Amino acid sequence: MDAFYRTHRFERTCATIVRAVQNEQEIILESDCFYPGGGGQPCDLGILRTGGGAEYAVLAVRHAGEHSILTVDRAGLHPGDPVTAVIDWERRSTLMRMHTAAHLLSAIIARASGALITGNQLGLQRSRIDFSLEHHDPGVLQHAIEDANAHISKGAPVRANLLTREEILSDGACSRLAKGLPETPGPLQVITIEGLDRQVCGGTHVDDLRTIGTIIFTGTENKGKNNRRMYFELSSP
Repeated sequence: MDAFYRTHRFERTCATIVRAVQNEQEIILESDCFYPGGGGQPCDLGILRTGGGAEYAVLAVRHAGEHSILTVDRAGLHPGDPVTAVIDWERRSTLMRMHTAAHLLSAIIARASGALITGNQLGLQRSRIDFSLEHHDPGVLQHAIEDANAHISKGAPVRANLLTREEILSDGACSRLAKGLPETPGPLQVITIEGLDRQVCGGTHVDDLRTIGTIIFTGTENKGKNNRRMYFELSSP
């Protein structure tokens, strides 16, 4: 199935057709217009609009095999219905900025300390990243924030490409995840921040660092042996 959210991540609408309906309110579209969530990034939300003007709120999106399943607020859609998917752009664009900021911070911290990512959760107001850092030194993380903001001020292109597992494994810099590469079959998306980072990631991202805004360091936590958590927020770009 065409992952429209990945190949057209800046499109706010997507004309498609209802492929299947399950339990009256679970919808599968011909094109995956909504990001289903994953890797710490919450799913897209929005509406489905029919040709007659009826609107169905998309309350949740989840990945299921080769398809994404949308949960809508009421019954009424049928297989074959043409619809326009309207993405909640404020939500997606905020999470794109958060996600690229997390990649940038992770790259800087990994380069300085060799730390691997052990977890993360992106939010609309605040996000967090967990690292395998032996020593809990907030100063190191604060310095990473300052370094990241300097790169954001200069700007750098951000690109998304699909690579085979073999290509990714031949480039050790392509994965900083402590748990290794995902077991997803087929090519994987790699996000490249020019001159700074290459990382396997299925999420949506901005196309230039300048659009992130300023990263604001809001605190750290010790989450157990060798596991440190940092929190950050973003100002408007």
